[in-house]
Amino acid sequence: MTLGKKYSKNEVLALKIQYLGTAAAEGWPAVFCQCEYCSRARKMGGKNIRSRSQVLIDDLYLVDFPPDTYHHAISQGLELGGVEHLFVTHSHEDHFYPQDLAMRTQPFAHLKEKGKLKLWGNKVVAAMVETDAVETHVIGHGDTFQAGSLTLTALGANHMETEETLLFIIEDGERGIFYAHDSGWYPEKTWELLAGRELDLVNFDCTFGPKSNRYGHMGIPDILEAREKLWAIGAIKPEAKCVITHFSHNGGMLHGELEEHVAETGLIVAYDGMIIEI
Repeated sequence: MTLGKKYSKNEVLALKIQYLGTAAAEGWPAVFCQCEYCSRARKMGGKNIRSRSQVLIDDLYLVDFPPDTYHHAISQGLELGGVEHLFVTHSHEDHFYPQDLAMRTQPFAHLKEKGKLKLWGNKVVAAMVETDAVETHVIGHGDTFQAGSLTLTALGANHMETEETLLFIIEDGERGIFYAHDSGWYPEKTWELLAGRELDLVNFDCTFGPKSNRYGHMGIPDILEAREKLWAIGAIKPEAKCVITHFSHNGGMLHGELEEHVAETGLIVAYDGMIIEI
């Protein structure tokens, strides 16, 4: 469903979250890699083929803009000309490939609506935009802003020293999402802003798979601990959907193995093209 439409009394308004890509920086299988896990992914195909992480919400909002965006549009039958807002977590090129933003201008794109794409990101990200087809908005930890029908709050991540990587609380007035990668264990200032939010879905960084890691990215042991704390502080509802994504071959475990590993935890293992409604 798309926000802004009128719904009958019997129709439930939902947020649609489409996972366009679910891999870390190298993709899976990685382009040059000959490891066991990449070799098995190439052979098995299906949900084991993962492109760089990106999410589309209600067909109007993109989170991150990796170099795989064109592939996502073609492989998943998307028409991205109607996207109005782009939320960027940080400038690492697997999350932000600004060169392709120029493809939104003539003669590369003929758009029905002439408005600019609104981009929300840190000052490093904003400085990388070189096309007048994009309207940039600089945001940082603690900033709350309106993007179409959504209200977002930017939160600081634990990811890199050279710039402020952002996580996002995304709300539509009825439901909320905690978009929480790339990050290791969240900074205290982020926990403080999460308290009492009662969100419906959280996307966890699972770059390290079954292995524990606390800086930059997480693994499943850290995710389970973080979920317990999110429950304890009322950040997410007890019944919230908890999705793990942003996978690397360095964590091992292909899709089916990950599903088996977390089967008793209630965690949902994302895959490219997966759609969740809340």
